[in-house]
Amino acid sequence: MMVEETKKEDHFLQLKDITTTFGSIVALNNVNFSVKKGEVVCLIGPSGCGKSTLLRTANWLTPPDKGSVSLDGVLVGSESNKNMSLNEMKVLNGIRAKMGMVFQQFNVWPHLDALENVVRAQLVVAKRSRKEAEEKATKMLFDVGLGEKIHDWPDNLSGGQKQRLGIARALAMDPVLMLLDEPTSALDPELVSEVLNVLKRLANEGMTMIIVTHELGFASQVADRVAFMEDGKIIEEGPPNVILKSPKTQRLRLFLDKLNITSFTPS
Repeated sequence: MMVEETKKEDHFLQLKDITTTFGSIVALNNVNFSVKKGEVVCLIGPSGCGKSTLLRTANWLTPPDKGSVSLDGVLVGSESNKNMSLNEMKVLNGIRAKMGMVFQQFNVWPHLDALENVVRAQLVVAKRSRKEAEEKATKMLFDVGLGEKIHDWPDNLSGGQKQRLGIARALAMDPVLMLLDEPTSALDPELVSEVLNVLKRLANEGMTMIIVTHELGFASQVADRVAFMEDGKIIEEGPPNVILKSPKTQRLRLFLDKLNITSFTPS
């Protein structure tokens, strides 16, 4: 029994034999990837290498041509059920509700104030009462440092504040997994630390996360594992102090050279 439990823990999220194509482009090439519960994995690599596609495959926003995804032992999707029935879609949406997704471009609702941005999904998806949803939303907004912006409109928020609002909205659904697609790439440099500090706190609290990022300093401090992708494959992965300091593959060395961090020393 203990062996089975350990195995399940090792594969809290599992992507198995994933292949995804867009016309003649192979976005993911027979990828096998798993994440342990409580683990933080940062995906790095050049643009177009498949990082975002892998993230979107995890919650079945981009169903693959081949392969399957499971979360905590429950099937998210497989190539055999790409054309889902209405009932299967309801089950999928229930699983998706356990995965918080944060995109590059904030994706907050401009016609709702900060509080309502966090409340709305709780009412519609989680079926919570308004009182419960507002209490949860208020707590999440304070947790990400937006306690004084509860009734502000998104247009009055900075980029860093909008991204933190998006994180608060995802966290309000009590996710077991957070998927973050370059959450700081659309921010001015001085605002990046606002978001990274929130993510560091989540990591310290044990949140399972997959983060697509170019912030290698952040990855070195927060990630349990860094995975380097190229041409739709995971080329090299391991602890950040190994991957970023002593890469084994020539391709990763060239990638780090291009970023002018050949002497990069993780924290």
